[in-house]
Amino acid sequence: MKIAILPGDGIGTEIVAEAVKVLNVLDLKFETETALVGGAAYEAHGHPLPESTLKLAKESDAILFGAVGDWKYDKLDRPLRPEQAILGLRKNLGLFANFRPAICYEQLVGASSLKPELIAGLDILIIRELTGDIYFGQPRGRRTAVDGHFPGAEEAFDTMRYSRPEVERIAHVAFQAARKRSKRVTSVDKANVLETFQFWKDIMIEVGQQYPDVELDHMYVDNAAMQLVKAPKKFDVVVTGNMFGDILSDEAAMLTGSIGMLPSASLNSSNQGLYEPSHGSAPDIAGKGIANPLATILSAAMMLRFSLNQAEAADRIESAVQSVLAAGLRTVDIYSEGTTKVSTREMGDAVVAAITKTTIKG
Repeated sequence: MKIAILPGDGIGTEIVAEAVKVLNVLDLKFETETALVGGAAYEAHGHPLPESTLKLAKESDAILFGAVGDWKYDKLDRPLRPEQAILGLRKNLGLFANFRPAICYEQLVGASSLKPELIAGLDILIIRELTGDIYFGQPRGRRTAVDGHFPGAEEAFDTMRYSRPEVERIAHVAFQAARKRSKRVTSVDKANVLETFQFWKDIMIEVGQQYPDVELDHMYVDNAAMQLVKAPKKFDVVVTGNMFGDILSDEAAMLTGSIGMLPSASLNSSNQGLYEPSHGSAPDIAGKGIANPLATILSAAMMLRFSLNQAEAADRIESAVQSVLAAGLRTVDIYSEGTTKVSTREMGDAVVAAITKTTIKG
């Protein structure tokens, strides 16, 4: 097993270090190699995704990714901005299926901004199509308008588009995931306005006929955003396009108490995957030792389960995280009165200790 370690920028280096520390106590045989990505890669190589980093990613069974971005790079030409690294990895590795579980741990019910009765026991899986939609659609750019309300004015444009195979494959992923859960899929679209998403909805219905044991319903994205905060437990598996998935998964993150708790997996057709926390690089707190590493540690657990066929090791990490939370340890983002505030490194050490204790007992 070969794992590419791409810490990136900001708090990425801090949180990835804790996840690697956790992996190293599992007594698994794997090779790791670390490379620069994002702003750090731009500083060293003049590009956010150097060929050497891309080559490493392609040759690895899985990628453990931190976060990229910093406000100081905002004036760079778009192809050179740190965020282009993650888009480039998704495109070049064909990482079309993004899994973002939103689980509210019993110990963190009080950390959510919603009433406990709304989120206690919450367990949603958002599946986001990751390589199509407006993020990658062509043509795009800037030009002088030839029509519209202001001909002759400068305008910018992007293209939303999906092909049948793109929608079909993410639909199958969603239905197959639902079969392992509560057998319910909610497809989120904007079919009442966008032709792209009427197309999406039609294909979801077609594919759904191949899964008669799975219930399929449809919801407009604006209603879905409202229902996520009104009655989040009505959802099981949510499948949607790239842009809507980006927005809804971050909204769902806050139901759990903190986006610092949300892992994610991005997989291609061969189950090679990129694993990263759902949050960003947070340059305002970088170097302060207060970032929550649990989303990254849980992403490492997903990596073991989905790409490296080490489900038992993944279970051990997830159990250790729950044990640490049950012990009352909290980083600042999930801290509440009566719990113990710990640093990034202390949280990682606590997870390691919980795993080691389990190992000794076993």
